[in-house]
Amino acid sequence: MATAAKKSPPKKKAEDGALAAPSVAKLTAPAPSSFSKEEEMAAYRGMLLIRRFEEKAGQLYGMGYIGGFCHLYIGQEAVVTGMKMAMAEGDQMITAYRDHGHMLAMDMSPRGVMAELTGRRGGYSKGKGGSMHMFSKEKNFYGGHGIVGAQVSLGTGLAFANRYRDNKNVSVTYFGDGAANQGQVYESFNMASLWKLPVIYVVENNRYAMGTSVTRSSAETDFSQRGVSFRIPGMQVDGMDVRAVKAAAEMALEHCRSGAGPIILEMQTYRYRGHSMSDPAKYRTKDEVQKMRSEHDPIEQVKQRLIEAGAASEDELKAIDKEVRDIVADAADFAQSDPEPDASELYTDILI
Repeated sequence: MATAAKKSPPKKKAEDGALAAPSVAKLTAPAPSSFSKEEEMAAYRGMLLIRRFEEKAGQLYGMGYIGGFCHLYIGQEAVVTGMKMAMAEGDQMITAYRDHGHMLAMDMSPRGVMAELTGRRGGYSKGKGGSMHMFSKEKNFYGGHGIVGAQVSLGTGLAFANRYRDNKNVSVTYFGDGAANQGQVYESFNMASLWKLPVIYVVENNRYAMGTSVTRSSAETDFSQRGVSFRIPGMQVDGMDVRAVKAAAEMALEHCRSGAGPIILEMQTYRYRGHSMSDPAKYRTKDEVQKMRSEHDPIEQVKQRLIEAGAASEDELKAIDKEVRDIVADAADFAQSDPEPDASELYTDILI
């Protein structure tokens, strides 16, 4: 008796599940933007303001005016500056605790930021949040967050609100190479991809997290590919070149506004200081840091282009530096003389 031929299982249709969907290819970063003189000058001034502000914050910390934790952004200025140059009115920004540079890039007042660092009532959180907890809804800056990776879920929530309101705004959500290993990051990736949320996940890969090299702490060191299993495209970007950052940001923002969903930008950058003010950074050599400073410094790159193109002289750039230093000195003076919060502030802004 002949046996019936064994039937093959039915093929899955695309709408039935993930197996039928195409894989996500790694994106190639676009060529760096061609900056006009005005753009070069704006980038130079913006990055210099962050650099000088952070240097002053480090000094005030050493003098005892700033307490608790304080994480400086020195070396990484091109990332947030280039991203902000491409962002549109209404786009939001949210980040972790290395946040002073992000605030300044979002046009928050140096006085208000510095006063919060010193715990004064003129600070953005009335002196109660300190270095890691500052916000400005007016400037579309949603924090400064001290819990590692927590801001990724919140940034995804901002994107959900944008999708719900159909306002074409994009949530630019920053986290570091250390936070990239946190579980809530991947829960957020899944939801963002599933619902096609307009969010750019910016991984600021400064190579050492809290002090451990990515080669020792991460099985996959190409952070642009961390979203592959969620079908989120990604690209690696030279985070030390503000022009490269701006070009990648423009591409990513267009991707999100088109309704294509989330995207990952791995910014390959470097911090010159330790993880926080209490970190002596003995896990890397002085030669390594100096090599990055001398060959890849984001501010010096812009300075050299301006001088070589004859767009600005040494004296003009020194004048900008002096102007920036004066702004930072004024912020520091304000932050040291502004009164501390009244004791009654202990009972305000509390959710019960």
